[in-house]
Amino acid sequence: MAGIPVYLGVDVGTSGARALAIDTAGTVRGSAHIALPAPTCTDNGGQQQAPELWWRALLAVLRQLADALPPALEPKALALDGTSGTLLLTDRNGYPLHPALLYADRRAAAQARRIAAVAPAQSGAHGATSALAKLLWLREQGLAHAAHALHQSDWLLGRLGAPWGVSDENNALKLGYDPVARAWPQWLGELDVPPDMLPQVYEPGTPVGLLNGELAAHLGLPDSLTLVAGTTDSVAAFIATGARTPGDGVTSLGSTLALKLVSSRPVFAPEMGIYSHRLGHLWLAGGASNTGGAVLRAHFSDAEIARFSLAIDPHAPTGLDYYPLSRPGERFPVADPDLPPRLTPRPADRKTFFQALLEGIAAVEKLGYARLGEAGADTLQSVRSVGGGAVNTAWTTLRAHTLGVPMSPATHSAAAYGAAVLARQRSDETAHQILERDNREQ
Repeated sequence: MAGIPVYLGVDVGTSGARALAIDTAGTVRGSAHIALPAPTCTDNGGQQQAPELWWRALLAVLRQLADALPPALEPKALALDGTSGTLLLTDRNGYPLHPALLYADRRAAAQARRIAAVAPAQSGAHGATSALAKLLWLREQGLAHAAHALHQSDWLLGRLGAPWGVSDENNALKLGYDPVARAWPQWLGELDVPPDMLPQVYEPGTPVGLLNGELAAHLGLPDSLTLVAGTTDSVAAFIATGARTPGDGVTSLGSTLALKLVSSRPVFAPEMGIYSHRLGHLWLAGGASNTGGAVLRAHFSDAEIARFSLAIDPHAPTGLDYYPLSRPGERFPVADPDLPPRLTPRPADRKTFFQALLEGIAAVEKLGYARLGEAGADTLQSVRSVGGGAVNTAWTTLRAHTLGVPMSPATHSAAAYGAAVLARQRSDETAHQILERDNREQ
């Protein structure tokens, strides 16, 4: 007798791995978490990690999750998300040729200048931390013979049983993939990037393989478990919120402020820090500001933030016009590397100052969504909030008044939940059916 189907999502970052199982209705049926050692940082801007650490963490967290699931539940599919821009070169059998370069590794500044000379402005491959810049840097370090350029979740999916050289449209964005044309662009040839090193790119949620039989026995999972193409951690976190209709926005209130908006059309405005990820037939347009919780913590302790949040009146604005930044420089909605913080006049009352900072961050959020609309995205209709600031009810009330749209509750905030949603997305198709169809089309 068949069990109740569940779908597994795993979020693998640099500090840990988290796994969730959801049923068809989206109810969480089990979870597990394991920590990872901190990455190694170098004096020249490097940030790297041994990929074997990811693999051990993935095995451990999947084993924990499998042990926690009741026998009546039957895992059907699994999706992974990983950190955007993290890159690893391997041989043809998926063996790593070096420590993985993490998303914040910025050693490839010279290579980024080469990319800037040939890539269109709207490409996601710009910048020293892009996966493409890392690929060029690694090739110049004596790794030109590598067979595969893989992202964090690509490599782990291959270790589980998917074909080597498979990626998804969201991870591939910073490697130079064109999400509008759904193809690798010709300008990559000007950088001497071997086409056969680049992965075959699938839409997130597409079945691409089956769990290796020996691993299935070791993990306590069925060997019929379908492996599906995943996504980046930020897109997975967006999917987890339940936002899916054009005009649905998601604000991440962490150390910085990040906005994403479901759009019916792609939006690229690099001069304003705006970019888009493809999500099926829709798009996620967004940008990231340097304002956010880090500014609050530069002036207030956690205890003060909690106390003043209860004491402020969100319906009585201070009238202070702040642009809260920890230091000069902004990315979005104002792209100005020299933009100075605006934190004056400074009231004597610390509670008023605290409220003015919250108002200033909310004003940046409003301007950000307005910029997305001006660039061609759908008009904002509602906002869901994730991150540490999402639990601050006074701030939510203040933001709702500033934004002028409903503040909808997020279904979930964990990226692993969004990965599980991707695993559930096309559960009616098996990996073999998808691969047979792709072979016919090629």
